Amino acid sequence: MGKTDIWLWVIPLSLSGLGILMVISTTSNFAYDVSGTPFTMGARQLRSLGLGFTTMLVTFCLPTRFWYKTAGAFWVLSVLMLAATLVPGVGSAAGGASRWIRIAGISVQPSEIMILAVVLESGKVFERHRLDPWKSFRLACVLLAVSAVPLLIQPDLGSTIFLIMVGMGMFVERFGWTYPIAACVLCAAALLILILAEPYRMRRINAYRDPYADPLDTGFQTIQGLIAFANGGAWGAGLGHGLQKLQYLPAAYTDFIYAAMGEELGLIGTLGVMALMFLWLIRCRSLYNRTPDGYRTSVVWGITLTIIIPFFINIAGVTNLMPLTGIPLPFISYGGSALIMAWMRVGILLRLQKDSSGGEM
Repeated sequence: MGKTDIWLWVIPLSLSGLGILMVISTTSNFAYDVSGTPFTMGARQLRSLGLGFTTMLVTFCLPTRFWYKTAGAFWVLSVLMLAATLVPGVGSAAGGASRWIRIAGISVQPSEIMILAVVLESGKVFERHRLDPWKSFRLACVLLAVSAVPLLIQPDLGSTIFLIMVGMGMFVERFGWTYPIAACVLCAAALLILILAEPYRMRRINAYRDPYADPLDTGFQTIQGLIAFANGGAWGAGLGHGLQKLQYLPAAYTDFIYAAMGEELGLIGTLGVMALMFLWLIRCRSLYNRTPDGYRTSVVWGITLTIIIPFFINIAGVTNLMPLTGIPLPFISYGGSALIMAWMRVGILLRLQKDSSGGEM
């Protein structure tokens, strides 16, 4: 890969490898009952990792100017794919939400593609109108609003909030806090209305406030996650020896994989994961500081936000520091679309580093 920061991809590779081990551990029992082998889900995640790593290599070969020129078309495509999730026969529903489409027998989650598309297009908008913060803000709001509509219809409030956080975070990096602060007031009011409009969202808020008030229903996931952390203690029960995954902890290999990790690898294991992500953030910060101001700086910052924000949102949710959102743990949670797109972003970061050091666009 030439002169690139090895840690930008070695740390995600380490997290992805750990994720595969945890997926095997948390799914081995029911995978064996269904397919006769305990490694089915782990093998699928390994295949996704292979595709993701290949995608990273491909995106690394594409110069930064390619993304600048195609950002608009890429964003339009992601909007169309999100809209396709709402079309009967095309969209695939699960858990009461239609968030996937099936392409050639493969399920794809377009919201993961939209996250990257918003980063690339927002960076382009901010660069084109770098001398007019107000126009940049208006265009960013339109971009985020159009992107959010199909997400809200699915419904996927968690991804909608995440998308807005990334977009506004990129704006703040370029133009400061003046306009986003005013927008936050309006967004908070809209968020309150959206929460009150759907009973299941209010149940999540109530479960966050007091999960033990309804331990067998709304608070069940949170309580079981906390029990998993308690069972793990400092050193953990050992890989494969967790008990909460045995029909107690829902989504143990997706949203709550960090809790399963806490039980099997203990406090040491969970802190180790946080330390790796913190080290990756430091390397991204170093890349940001070395990148010339402009489009590339915005994209580096935006991509970093797309990994760091869901990482801490997921951990805060499973430890009951905030309401659950359904956002997976980057590089670790089971899910092909999320893993492949995360690695695609790593490839773009590596290319941005290469182009910045060579003075190319």
